[in-house]
Amino acid sequence: MTDSGDRAGTYTLEEILSQPPTWKRCLAALDESGELRRLAAPLSRDGECLFVGCGSSFYLGLIAAATWTLLTGEPARAVPASEILLFPGLLSRRFRAILVSRSGRTSEMIEAGDYLKRLDQTASLAITCGTRTPIEEVASRTIRLPEGDEGSTVMTRSFTSMLLALQMLAGERANARDFLNQIRTLPGEMESRIEGIDSLIRRLVDSRAFEDYVFLGQGPFYGVAQEAMLKIKEMSCSYAQCFHTLEFRHGPKAIVSARTLITFFLSESGFESEVSVLEEMKDLGATTLVVANQASAAVRRSADSLIELSLPVAELARPAAFIVPAQLLGFHTGVRKGLDPDKPRYLSRVVMLENTDGDSGRGAP
Repeated sequence: MTDSGDRAGTYTLEEILSQPPTWKRCLAALDESGELRRLAAPLSRDGECLFVGCGSSFYLGLIAAATWTLLTGEPARAVPASEILLFPGLLSRRFRAILVSRSGRTSEMIEAGDYLKRLDQTASLAITCGTRTPIEEVASRTIRLPEGDEGSTVMTRSFTSMLLALQMLAGERANARDFLNQIRTLPGEMESRIEGIDSLIRRLVDSRAFEDYVFLGQGPFYGVAQEAMLKIKEMSCSYAQCFHTLEFRHGPKAIVSARTLITFFLSESGFESEVSVLEEMKDLGATTLVVANQASAAVRRSADSLIELSLPVAELARPAAFIVPAQLLGFHTGVRKGLDPDKPRYLSRVVMLENTDGDSGRGAP
């Protein structure tokens, strides 16, 4: 076992813990430029809003799409870039695409953007943490968040920074001033909580080893659960699955045991129904980690570990905060297993598909 105070994962941990001040800088830059307000209004209202990404960026798109629909009332969904390339017949007849890529260089994203241009469906917008990147050439406009970039392979603060920017864009589109102000308060609120979250996750990871990791969420928190699944796989090479919370009852619960850690991302909209699943899984013998904004007595009885955030913001403003415990779970589990989260197996920062020179690579988008 490698102690998390050693060199392994130094950069990754620093980047996870640096998220609140990073969010503050990114949001301040966007507010100062007025860019989101200028971009929100001209976006076409014809058809659905399509968030396109790969890996973490696709899961980010799931949360962004849910936010977009719930705030604006306009249809939105997320699709992997590969679906556009391999199954274009599944696209709606009318849509506007928003491309999401940390590096702005991922091959599938650039190819998808080129394909949309050939269809005369040039992406309305791209968002990236890179600068002067190929993705800017296949989109009409680009949101750049260089402050959100990281040196590590695994996406952490870039994920949450781009997510908050897209949620702010949805807020501007809907003229939801209260929501926008709540997003702006999130960095300060999380700054005072993140060390405590880190300590709790360390204690959980040090307490026992698990064979299976399951992440459950509904609505906008389903994308959080998907990203959580990816973090535990990338940083700790552990077996992990993700389901809509209530869907876990329909067959998957057969895997439950004391060596299964089930993480619940509890919403308020579906709180009672989701808590009933939590109670059932606890009765079946699962070990449970609960991330909630406010916990009830039933939650406290059924949670082996509880992170109660108590954030004074609306449900839709919380997904970036909810993903932080999962990032830390992936990190500390990897270190406990003797791995270095700074150097995840088989991964690189940019996924480059095989090209004419025969070069190829795999990794985070």
